[in-house]
Amino acid sequence: MEKLYEENVKAVYKYLFCLTHNADLAEELTQETFCQAMKGLHQFRGECKISVWLCQIAKRLWYRELGRQKAESVPISEVEETISSFGNIENEYLLNVEKVEAFRMLHKLDAVTREVMYLRLTGELSFAEIGDIMEKTENWARVTFYRGKQKLMKGREEWNRETK
Repeated sequence: MEKLYEENVKAVYKYLFCLTHNADLAEELTQETFCQAMKGLHQFRGECKISVWLCQIAKRLWYRELGRQKAESVPISEVEETISSFGNIENEYLLNVEKVEAFRMLHKLDAVTREVMYLRLTGELSFAEIGDIMEKTENWARVTFYRGKQKLMKGREEWNRETK
């Protein structure tokens, strides 16, 4: 199990970071992934790479976490404290307008293309790794990424015309 952990912990963490965009949560879910894997190792049938199996466990844990977060409500006082601690949000927004718009355009992509884009851009995974995770071919991952990139470039051109 130690060897399994050492060989796959980085890939699982990167995958979870792509999904969560939160280092602490990604680390926590990575640890839980390996706990679950240890409990269910006898269920691994070898039909895919072990890293793919681990990422499937990680994805299920992420979905469970999303459900848990959705069930919890955040008190308004906590939201107000968080907002005031950020200082001047307007200035922060103005400094990051292009980044925000890029993520907005990325969010408009279909779920599969968006996941491929996140895995490649924020997770820095190879097309082969993305293909394995998505249970597709490396070529499929390349084409999906390329098409997503084309859609983003087209959206950016339109956004630039609108802001001039």
